[in-house]
Amino acid sequence: MRSIVVYLLVLFLPVYLFGQKDADSAWIRENYVKTEHYITMRDGIRLYTAVYTPTDTTQTYPVLMQRTPYSCRPYGKDNYRRRLGPNVYLMKEKYIFVYQDARGRYKSEGNFREMTPYIENKQSNKDVDESSDTYDTIEWLLKHTGNNGRVGIYGISFPGFYSSAALPAAHSALKAVSPQAPMSDEFIGDDCNHNGAFFLLDNFGFYSRFDGPRINNGESYKPFFETDYKDAYKFFLELGPLKNANTSKYFYDSNSTWRQTVKHDTYDGYWQSRNIRRHLKNIKPAVLVVGGWFDAEDLFGALKTYAAIEKQSPGNDARLVMGPWTHGGWAAPSWKSFADYHFGSDLNVFYQQQVETPFFNYYLKDKGNFQQPEVMVFETGANEWKTYNTWPPKQSNLVVYYFNSNKQITNDKPVNGEGVTSYVSDPNNPVPYTDGIWEDRNNKYMAEDQRFAARRADVVYFETAALQDDITLTGEIGVNLFVSTTGSDADFIVKLIDVWPDGAYLSKPDSATDPVSMSGYQQMVRADVFRGKFRESFERPVPFKKGTVEKVSFNLNEAAHTFKKGHRIMVQVQSSWFPLVDRNPQTFGYIPGMDKKDFKKATISIYHNAAYSSNIVLPVMKK
Repeated sequence: MRSIVVYLLVLFLPVYLFGQKDADSAWIRENYVKTEHYITMRDGIRLYTAVYTPTDTTQTYPVLMQRTPYSCRPYGKDNYRRRLGPNVYLMKEKYIFVYQDARGRYKSEGNFREMTPYIENKQSNKDVDESSDTYDTIEWLLKHTGNNGRVGIYGISFPGFYSSAALPAAHSALKAVSPQAPMSDEFIGDDCNHNGAFFLLDNFGFYSRFDGPRINNGESYKPFFETDYKDAYKFFLELGPLKNANTSKYFYDSNSTWRQTVKHDTYDGYWQSRNIRRHLKNIKPAVLVVGGWFDAEDLFGALKTYAAIEKQSPGNDARLVMGPWTHGGWAAPSWKSFADYHFGSDLNVFYQQQVETPFFNYYLKDKGNFQQPEVMVFETGANEWKTYNTWPPKQSNLVVYYFNSNKQITNDKPVNGEGVTSYVSDPNNPVPYTDGIWEDRNNKYMAEDQRFAARRADVVYFETAALQDDITLTGEIGVNLFVSTTGSDADFIVKLIDVWPDGAYLSKPDSATDPVSMSGYQQMVRADVFRGKFRESFERPVPFKKGTVEKVSFNLNEAAHTFKKGHRIMVQVQSSWFPLVDRNPQTFGYIPGMDKKDFKKATISIYHNAAYSSNIVLPVMKK
């Protein structure tokens, strides 16, 4: 199996895969008894469930559960997991740990649905979703395990979605829920699409294995196909239009999740029904939302899940933790650095011991206290944990930075009438999302040096003068572009970049190596893509009119970052990000059905004058 698939599956698999060296399988066997059950749901479907119960019966224990589409293996009552729970400290605390294969996955019965739509007004026992399956599972567990009457649930990524989906109409025994990097809206910002632009590289590799036919009595899946290439950019360019993936060689099943994902190219009922955020109302359990600033899959999901609970559930008991992690990185044994960020201490020991373990212990065991601030974020650039009462913080002030002539960014709106910067975007020669030749996704692209892109003629940039003082951003980043194109559609990738001064060096903590040169380094802070045809509506796309100036506005995900004195703030704009994102043919229409002839060059213009003042809006902390 090609390594990109293995890599992505590791990211999405249950958390026990992290830290296997620290896990003590013999200790688990000595201290837990494993049983396996098929728990019947209200519609008669049975879900495979593994239960690990402490051998010490002198006390009762709460239940800590994970529901997953990625298998709760190993199967067989004599085969034990190498780790229980979200971290080793909770494993040692002792809980009744429960793992369940989601409906239609692995050894569970029923039909699987990608991010099962929530049914708000259930009329009969046939109306089932992940909320009802969680509820019915809890009912069974309360009756059949020696528990203390309290249940918690957690999960990363897809299991994070199942955690979120347990919150609406939650069982009264469900007291603590931790959605971690939860999938929340796969058209607007999670996994499948960002602002309507399809994330090709990850989804092609992931769904090739995830959605194939079940084999070995449901214990594994047969991949749709296997590929063998070393250069992802070259492979996907030669693959051609997106429709070429829907063939007998690749995704041959017309009912596969890949086919459904590609088919629905607007924010239609398919995607809207799967947006769990709009159902996060009247939430009763305590909630700990966790996410990572360098999460290439579900940064959006963590931030927007917390925001939805705050907005729709007044008086809730929810908290947000955002650290400098990749997807699920907080579950690893340690986390001291990422890309060219070096944190100076092990952030994971702190998080697991001081945040995650006390959260479940307090709400499920009445043990200790949980005085965690409402919001705790790690501020990159400054390399410090910061705490706030709200997110974004009340001290965050939106400041407009305008694009100007001579590639400048200033707080002054342009006054001349001539400012425009143009580039030619060729979908047959797209801008790579990362430097070099990569087989798998370069997971460090979210903090990568962007000089490789700035050198291209189809990437334009604007930057401030050297900063006279530190500038700290905390919150969502707004983008307002005034554009025209000779085509009828276009993508806009906007990157916010921290430019290091000439002669700068980075000293690595706890390292005997020489300092690393960061001179002129263009360190990406935040970036995202917007498919231009959705500038008026994600439901009803419209074409661009040749030569007409139009406004394209969208938001980049939040950041907590300090641009240090002497650094510069740069913004890069381009119209392809390949093969991370599929190529926009720059011809308006149904992209999954387009042919090679539909991919055309276009001249794209970014306006920065008195009438059309392109800008970026930064959430600057007040002094």
